[in-house]
Order: sequence, then C-alpha cells, then structure tokens
Amino acid sequence: MVGRSRRSRSRAAPPSNGRRAGDASRPPGPRRSAGRRLTPSSWNLGTVAAQVFLLQVVVVLVLVAAAATALVLQGRYDGENSARVRSLAAAEAFAHAPGTMRALQSPHPTPLLQPATVEAQVGSGVDFITVLNKDGVRLSDTQPRLIGTKSQGVERAAAGETFTERFHGAPSDAVRAVVPVLDPSRRVIGIVSAGIQVENLGRLVDKQVPMVLGSAALALTLATGGTALVTRRLRRQTHGLGPAEMTRMYEHHDAVLHAVREGVLILDGDGRLLLANDEARRLLSLPEDADRRHVNELGLAPGLARVLESGEATSDEVFPAGDRLLAVNTRRTAPYGGTPGLVASFRDTTELRALSGRAEVARGRLTLLYEAGVRIGTTLDVRRTAQELADVAVPELADVVTVELLDTVLHGEEPTGAMNRMRRIALRSSQETHPLQPVGDLIQFVVADTPMVAALRRGKAVLVPDLHTAEDWRAQDPDGARRVLDSGVHSLITVPLRAREVVLGMVNFWRVAGTPRFEEEDVAVAEELGARAAVAIDNARRYSREHAMAVTLQRSLLPRDLPDQDALEMAWRYLPAQSGVGGDWFDVIPLPGFRVALVVGDVVGHGLHAAVTMGRLRTAVLNFSSLDLPPDELLGHLDEMVTRLDTQTEDSDGEGSLVTGATCLYAIYDPVSGHCALSRAGHGVPAVVDPLGRVTYPDLPLSPPLGVGGHPFESGELDLPEGSRLILFTDGLVEDRRRDIDEGLERLASAVAHPDQTPEETCRALMETMLPEHPSDDVALLVARTRLFDPSCVGAWDVPFDVMAVPRVRTEVSRQLREWGLEESSFATELILSELLTNAIRYGAPPVRVRVLLGRTLVCEVSDGSNTSPRLRRAATTDEGGRGLFLVSQFAERWGTRYVANGKVIWAEQSLGRAPEPDPSLLLDEMAW
Repeated sequence: MVGRSRRSRSRAAPPSNGRRAGDASRPPGPRRSAGRRLTPSSWNLGTVAAQVFLLQVVVVLVLVAAAATALVLQGRYDGENSARVRSLAAAEAFAHAPGTMRALQSPHPTPLLQPATVEAQVGSGVDFITVLNKDGVRLSDTQPRLIGTKSQGVERAAAGETFTERFHGAPSDAVRAVVPVLDPSRRVIGIVSAGIQVENLGRLVDKQVPMVLGSAALALTLATGGTALVTRRLRRQTHGLGPAEMTRMYEHHDAVLHAVREGVLILDGDGRLLLANDEARRLLSLPEDADRRHVNELGLAPGLARVLESGEATSDEVFPAGDRLLAVNTRRTAPYGGTPGLVASFRDTTELRALSGRAEVARGRLTLLYEAGVRIGTTLDVRRTAQELADVAVPELADVVTVELLDTVLHGEEPTGAMNRMRRIALRSSQETHPLQPVGDLIQFVVADTPMVAALRRGKAVLVPDLHTAEDWRAQDPDGARRVLDSGVHSLITVPLRAREVVLGMVNFWRVAGTPRFEEEDVAVAEELGARAAVAIDNARRYSREHAMAVTLQRSLLPRDLPDQDALEMAWRYLPAQSGVGGDWFDVIPLPGFRVALVVGDVVGHGLHAAVTMGRLRTAVLNFSSLDLPPDELLGHLDEMVTRLDTQTEDSDGEGSLVTGATCLYAIYDPVSGHCALSRAGHGVPAVVDPLGRVTYPDLPLSPPLGVGGHPFESGELDLPEGSRLILFTDGLVEDRRRDIDEGLERLASAVAHPDQTPEETCRALMETMLPEHPSDDVALLVARTRLFDPSCVGAWDVPFDVMAVPRVRTEVSRQLREWGLEESSFATELILSELLTNAIRYGAPPVRVRVLLGRTLVCEVSDGSNTSPRLRRAATTDEGGRGLFLVSQFAERWGTRYVANGKVIWAEQSLGRAPEPDPSLLLDEMAW
C-alpha cells in the first residue's frame, strides 16, 4: 500500500496448483479453521516462530551463565568479607578478655588458655583460635597438636598492630585476624589469631549453583511453552487464513477505506504522505502527485500543516480548508503499525459549525448571566456592586462599561432629583487608555434626544449600532464624541437601572474596533444585567441607609465624652462592625465619695433593634446607679427589667426580638481605698495590668446573661495599686472567626504588657494589634488607670454613740478644714455635719463614723450600723423635728444615702470656691430648735 493512493487493481498471485483461491472448481474438503493444531512445519528454522524460540533459548542460556558466574564471584567475595569480620571480632574479644592477659603473664599459660580457646572457638563460629606468645609460638590452639609450634606472618602483631589477611601456608589456607594482647603499660605480651579456612568459604555458593541451574531449566521450559502458546494465538487471530483469504480481506478493507465519507491520510515518520483516500483528496484539494511528498508541499493551510508535521495527537480540532471547516483527528501509528507515522482523519463540519456557533453564542450569554447572578451583589456596598457589574460585562459583552448613579442613591437615600445629573462611580475597560470621563465625574445629559435621555424617558434599553451616524449622541459634546470615535468606540447600548419602578442610574456598554457591533440579541442580555444589578444596588442603598440610621442612633445613645472625675484616668474606643451596628456599649458614671462606676455591655444581634435595646439598658444602668447599689444588686435589678421586657415582647404577637442574651460587667472603684467591686452577667473578665506591666485575668464569679432569671448575682473584689490599668472590653475585641478567644486573650496580654503605657496608648495598641481592617463584630473598649487619694485629703473620726460627742467632732472637722484652707466652707460643713451626726446617733445604731474627703468637691460622710434611711420632707409649723435633712439639702449641692455591708452611709457634697449663703429664716428656725 506504501506509495499508492489507491490499491493496485491486479489480483494476488494464484496458488501453486494453478487455481484461484476462490475458484469453485477446487475439490471439496474441509477448510482450515481458526483453531487448527500446530504442524511440524511450524518449527522449521525458516519460520519466525522457530527463530524467536531459538533466540529465547540463547538469551536464557547466556543469562543463566552470567548469573551463575556473578553468584560465584559475589558469594566468594561476601564470604571472605564476612570471614574477616567474624575472625576479627572473635580475636579481639578473646584478646581483650581479662583472663587472657592474666594467663599470658602466668608461669604456665597453656593449661589456663587451652580450655578457654576451645570454648571461644565453638561459641564464635570460627574454624580456629590460637594464642601465641610475643615470639609467635603457639601457647594454645583449637588443634592441640599445634601447641608449641611457631606461627608464620605475625610479626606486625608482635609490633602492636591489629590486621586481617588471607593466609596461605601451614597448617591450612585461611582468612584470619591477628590481634596483639597488651598489658596495662601498652606492651605486647601475646598474640591472638582467629580465622576461617578457605575451603569452607565456598560452601554457600556450592549450595546455590544447583538452584541457579534449576531456574535456568525452568526458564527454558517456560520459553518453549510461551512460544508454542504465542504461535497458536497468532494462528487463531488469523482464523487460519491463507494467502488467498488475506488478499480478499485486503480488498475489502481497501474498498471501505475509499468509500467512507471521511478523509484519511497516513504519513510516515518524516511527514511524507503514504496514503490518501478519495475523500481526503477532495476535502484538501491534493494534487495528483501527492504521494511521497512532504506535508508542507501539499498546499495545506499553515495551521493544518503544522499539526500534521508535529505529529501531536488532536481531537476534533477545527481548521479552515478553502471555504470549508474541517474537524481534524490525528493519532500516531506506533502502537498499531510497523513503522512510525501518523494517521489523520478529516470531517467537513462547515454547516454544523455554523449551527454550533449560534449555540455557542447562546451558551456564552447564559454563562454570562449566571456569572452575573453570582458575582454582582456580593457585598452591601453601592459602589462595589456597580463595579462588579462593570467587571462582569467586560470583555464578555462589551469592551468598555460605565455606570452612573444619582447622588441621592450614593448617600443611601430615596432616588430623587434631576435624572439628567448623575455621578460616574464605576468604569471598566479592556484597553489601557480610553477617552471616557473618569470615575467621580458628574455626568449631565443636556440634549434631550440623546440615547441616554431616551433610555431614561422610556425606561428601557436603547441600542445605537453605529455611533458614527448617531447625530443626537454627538450633538451634546462634539469634541468629546470625536475623541471617543477616534479611539475606536463604534457601538453603544445604554440601559437604565430601575428598581421598584424607580430609576437609580444607568449603565452604558461600549464596543471598540476589532469587535462586531451590538445586535438586538445583545440588548436583551444588557437589560437582564442591568435589572439584576439594579436590584443589588437598591438593596445596598437601603442597607446603607439602615446602617447609617443605626450608627447615628447608637452614637447618640453612647456617651459622647467621659465625665470629669478624680479617681481614674480614662480612655475609650467604639468601633462598629462591618456587617452592621451591634449592641456593644460602655459607660463611666461618677458616684458619691469620688467613686466611679465602669460599665461594659453587649446585646446579641445587629441592627436597629440591638441599638435600641442597648440604649434602654444603658439608661436603666444610669437610673439604677443613682441608687448607689452594689454591683450584684444593680445587675439583679437590671435582670428583672430585661425579664419584664422579654415578657412584654412575647405578649405582643411575636413582634420584636427578645433581649435574652445581653451581657454586662459593672464595676465600682473607690480611690480612697483602692478597692474595686465587680459583678458580671455572662460577660468576659477584664484584664488587669499592674504598675510593673504584668497582665492577669482575675477569677471573678460568673453569672448568667441578663434575662435568664432564677440565678443570684455575685460580686468579686479587687485591690488595685495606684497606676494599675483596668481594661474592660466586649468579645468583639478578642474573638474572631479566624481565631478563638484564648488566642485573642494572649494577644491582648502581649499588647498591653508595658508598664509605661497610658490609657490612650493602650487603646491605640489594642486597636492596631487585635482588630482586622473590617471587624465582623462591633467592639467597645474602656481603659482606666487607677489613682489613689492623697491621705492628707482624707479625714476620718470614730464617734462615740452619744449626742454629747457631736460638738467635739464638729470642732475637729473645722480644724481640718482650716488646714485645707476652706474656712469659707466651715459654717455650712458644721451645719451639715451636725444634722447628719445627730440623726445617726438618735435614730441609727453604732458604730458611728465621720469621714471628710477633699477633691473637686468637699464630701462629708456619716456612717452608722442601721439600715433605716432618712427621707427629706418639709416639716409643718407644729412639728417638733424633720427640719435637719431639709437644711442639709439647702446647704449641700447633693446629698444621699448608700447602703454598705454593716449599715448605711449618708453623704453630702459641697462645691469648692463658692461659700453658700444660708437663708436667715432657715437659720433662725434651726437655732430655735
């Protein structure tokens, strides 16, 4: 078949008997079947099967001879090495044995050494062990007859050298090791020799040679059987066909090859044409003399010629051939034929390609819309959503995409204002440069009949197939339009962005030179993209508005600034979450006696409800703190309030959300004693940093979150040295989806473990170290550095439970005020102290104690052991008492009562630098009583 485009029409040579293979005059007889037996002629040396079998026999014999030789040599080499190692080990062990040296130093060494020598030889597996004196005379030997004879070749050992060798001589050839025996002074006192006889080294090899010969015989048998089986298999594959039958089969195959409607080429390894059927000649327009010519000489398209010349396997790759599109498949002939080459088949797919091209375009548009549904609106950000629309459309639908929105939409408000004024917020181009206005510019539509205005007025997309002929588009900005056309832009689709029947903005799709014009089918795709993007932009706008409202509400509910107080140096941070405003909050509340309450809380959830709930809780804490309650009692009242709120929510037909899950930490710090009482409802413990920078998380009692109910609240106590930092925070600071809370607490401790950090520096370090750029949860942080009152600004007196002690205490307080330089406040302070102290003695219980504190204000405290609280009232003219607290309220800025563990404290606070002017009538009434 080589060198011919079609088979030769001549018939095969007839059989030797002169009859055609298919002649009907052939005498009847059984035909050769597929499974006939092998004949003796199959083993003729002239046949391929006999030659293959002979070659296998020769190969097996050569391999067996080589394996046997290698085995003998390797066995002898390994045996000698093993003998050296074993002999050296045995000789060194015997030489270094303690008994050997003692025996050699004795007057008669042979009786001592001979038993040990025999025992060591048996145990070590060597053939002999000999002990010699330093002159080489045998003192002991496994063969007693050799004792007293002199050994040869041990001079190096006598000089102190250990060696192994292959020894030739009497009494026998052996592989031996010779080791000197040294006394403590490193002198040679004897020699030990151990070894294995050479005649014993080849025993292992002698045992393996029969196995090698047996393996060779087995391999030869397998080769003979394999050859017979292969021969029988080959004859079965040909079904016992002779030359005539094979010729007829060739004719059938040749007819099929040239009758199929698919082109076939066969090339040799050099890229020359061996065969081309009729269809291949027609499809490729091959010349008549194409046989044996190189593929580059056939006039094929460059791409097709390159594929055929490379010999690479391809599957259904399409190449142009004149006015046709051919699907080409190529495979190498190496696994199937005798000589290397390539088989190529060709199929005319011109019409099918046209249909599939339209289907491919439709599939591409569906893919684009699917990607738009996945990629547009991934975030609730208006600008990001608009940019996602532009990114999706380029380059699958357009070469340049611009998106403009109304300014009100950008600010999260309802779309209002002039529709012909928009802000460009997104632009994407497949080219590096373009003449369109950049992002941020104001886009105005001045001419009323431009495509953009028409699209906004009609509420649907407008197609401009050729911008060169669009006079209305060029009329608005002739110079800008000329620059756009000069850059290659030639086609436009403009689509209004509408949601809920309201225009939010518009998107423009542009195509440049090198891409076809927009068609009507593209308009539907552009409108679908615009509709999906408009819904996402409207959702982002509404979210932005709600987020802004929630942030504004929460900011208004949080403290705008920290109150003035002397007990703590304060700093704070609040950071809302990226996903929405949460319910984290904090507060700093000054309490009587220069004490300060610190509050941090967290409401589960995000949004307006969480912000409103946070405001209600903060207001409740402010109100409860005015009662000056201990932390555990205050949280108890707050828990009851939350329970009532949840009950009201459940009774309101499911409207609203439960508050259950809110946490709170309430702490009260006293700067006089440095004592801090804390109670927490489901909240994390604060971090305490001592003046040396050591960070601890105190073990404070933990109560359930607010609203759970049924559990009492407990308080913990801390004594804080001056300069300590108390860090209160919500879980958003230390907990994140990328790390657990334990890791967050460790990072917090490392960030604040600096003794010289101020509260402001602590807040800054925590914000930079702990939080990502966009936190997933809001964060409230409050850092307080403690101060202690100067003892010189504190005066305290224990008062006997006797009214007669009041003047003395009043005198001592007046003396203390004069030391402080507060003479102008003495009168009012004495009056207040007299009333409070007299009430405590008359109506209270011991012990009674007076304390005066000087800070921003002057505070006078009277404590007693009674839990009854006085109340302010206006006494009638006929009453004999009830005027004391009224006078106190007139002379003091504030006054009140707080309860302690063993009684109560009544306090009054006066402003400094302004002496109160008492009402003379009130003074006269007081003096009258």
